[in-house]
Amino acid sequence: MYAVRTPTCFDGSRFLPGGATVLVADGRVAGVEPFGCDLPEGCELASYDGTLLPGLVDSHVHLVTDSGPDALGRVAGYSAAEIDDVVTEALRRHLAAGVTTVRDLGDRDFTVVERRDRQAAGGSPGRPPEPHIVASGPPVTVPGGHCHFLGGVAQGVDQLRAAVRDRVDRGVDVVKVMASGGMVTLGSDVFGVQFDPDELRTLVEAAHALDLRVLAHAHSLAGIQHALDAGVDGIEHFTGLTAEGVHMPDEVLDRIAAAGVVVDPTLGFDRAGLASMPELPPGLAASLRAAGLDFETAYADRLEVLARAHARGVRLISGSDAGVGPLKRHGSVVLGVIDLPAAGLSTEEALATATSSAAAACGLERETGRLAPGLAADLLAVDGDLRSDLEPLRFPTSVLVRGHEVTTAAR
Repeated sequence: MYAVRTPTCFDGSRFLPGGATVLVADGRVAGVEPFGCDLPEGCELASYDGTLLPGLVDSHVHLVTDSGPDALGRVAGYSAAEIDDVVTEALRRHLAAGVTTVRDLGDRDFTVVERRDRQAAGGSPGRPPEPHIVASGPPVTVPGGHCHFLGGVAQGVDQLRAAVRDRVDRGVDVVKVMASGGMVTLGSDVFGVQFDPDELRTLVEAAHALDLRVLAHAHSLAGIQHALDAGVDGIEHFTGLTAEGVHMPDEVLDRIAAAGVVVDPTLGFDRAGLASMPELPPGLAASLRAAGLDFETAYADRLEVLARAHARGVRLISGSDAGVGPLKRHGSVVLGVIDLPAAGLSTEEALATATSSAAAACGLERETGRLAPGLAADLLAVDGDLRSDLEPLRFPTSVLVRGHEVTTAAR
């Protein structure tokens, strides 16, 4: 047994008064005690001056992509060995940034599902600890639709039912479907919808019948309404894009809140990367231009939508869309968390979107996301007091995944 002690501690839901001492044994949290408690005999102690919190959950990543230009488009040309190397590096970067659980929503040919299964079987000899993986397999899309090159194309109700059965047979944790086009797949309709209503509803019903949640990629307002009508469990991106700009009626927000649909807005952009780029990625630039928006205005509009969503009780979690390009590098989920107070969330609420709330949305509330006895010892220590400033999240001091400390250098 050993202990980690900090004067400030966020347990996944709230800041504990007076800090805490977290006891760790056999990769699990053995106790959460007061800051100045007496330690068991022989218990080693690691003390930090800043804040201790659960390891972060990034609810939307693409492990098969390398964060370079046209990262998703290039995946189709990778060999199996190349994809394995990209996934390994992506996981390393997430863990170095304090992310101990990832939900992969953009696999190619079930590569990440297989990696998850190898983890469950004990991992690969000599390989360091990795974040826990929740995996969807390839996203289901239409021919020529968003991310069609990842191997998830299906058309018609029979093929959609077959796609769900295939994913069940492979043991996926969740089903991802493209309800609208995407900004990184040129030629897909970012303002419209993918699949007709009967098709999308068929997929959702088939998945629900087999106890699988369905998450819908939806940038467009039309796609969001399309996904809601089909009965999905979560909506990714949630941009509310129309040809006239970002638009989200209050009635839609009220429907989402009433249905308990979880929203992952995939906030956060690497602004340092943005400053160094001569121009925005082509798909993003074209979408913004068609909607009459610039980057900063679109982002501000999205924060305003999320403020209204939060005020109406919509459940928000944090994911980064990591890996799809230079503005969305692996390990960047903290950038979105830091922006959430601008949408009206308290510091505790913002942190929960990447800890307890995200873990629950991933079906892992009994495994991780909180500092509580019996849960995995997934811990993150940062310098500074997060109660007054979230910026220290960007610079982890120590990261533990299931009780194993990992290096945070060379992110």
